[in-house]
Amino acid sequence: MLARDIMTHQVVTVTPDMLVPEVAKLLLEHKISGVPVVNAEHELIGIVSEGDLISKKANLKTPPVLSLLGGFIYLESPNRFETELRKVTAVKVKDLMTKKVIAVSEDTPVSEVASIMVEKKINRVPVLRRKKLVGIITRADIVRSLMAGD
Repeated sequence: MLARDIMTHQVVTVTPDMLVPEVAKLLLEHKISGVPVVNAEHELIGIVSEGDLISKKANLKTPPVLSLLGGFIYLESPNRFETELRKVTAVKVKDLMTKKVIAVSEDTPVSEVASIMVEKKINRVPVLRRKKLVGIITRADIVRSLMAGD
């Protein structure tokens, strides 16, 4: 069984310039926990999940630093802090979305999709035809495929 056999074809999507409250409302209205972000050509450019929205409300943790001879040495990568700061201050989807999205093609075996979800601890995987979004697979889709006798 392949990704195309179990994916949801009618995917709810958002654009990078959409406002964050609009995305939250969309997730609640459609009873979904995440949504792909697409550009004008319907190419996948990111994903926004409930986790991203929750991180907007989380306390910002500054990276620990060591002061030495008038300079600062970061004890952790400041990149994590920059990412968290971007999400906490986000107004638009492009500032909140996760840009590194794990996606699969229509020809990916369902077993591989399931393995990706488990290994990467993700709840949904966009399905692409070249760069264009054509579907999405959630954990519920995997469970339904098991019930169908995969």
